Amino acid sequence: MAVGLLATITIQEGKNAEFEEAFLDLTELVRANEPGNVFYALHRSPTDPQVYKVMEQYDSPEALDAHGKTDYFREANKRLAGMVAAAPEIEILDAVVR
Repeated sequence: MAVGLLATITIQEGKNAEFEEAFLDLTELVRANEPGNVFYALHRSPTDPQVYKVMEQYDSPEALDAHGKTDYFREANKRLAGMVAAAPEIEILDAVVR
């Protein structure tokens, strides 16, 4: 069963460019190395430029689990940790597909 993930990430003032660069680097690695990933996309709020939403979808819960265990994901999290203002809000969703 496909699963989705919606993460809301609030970052520190003045860290937008650095955050976006680091996250887009991670996005490239996910798309190139994770066949179970359907999409992985970063979006910035039009009303609060410090708030980002990450939309992800995976073929299965196992693919999502594997994503979180990759070395590049763990390294990216260390890099991104210095830019966030608070812990991300994560919601796991059941995908509705045919």
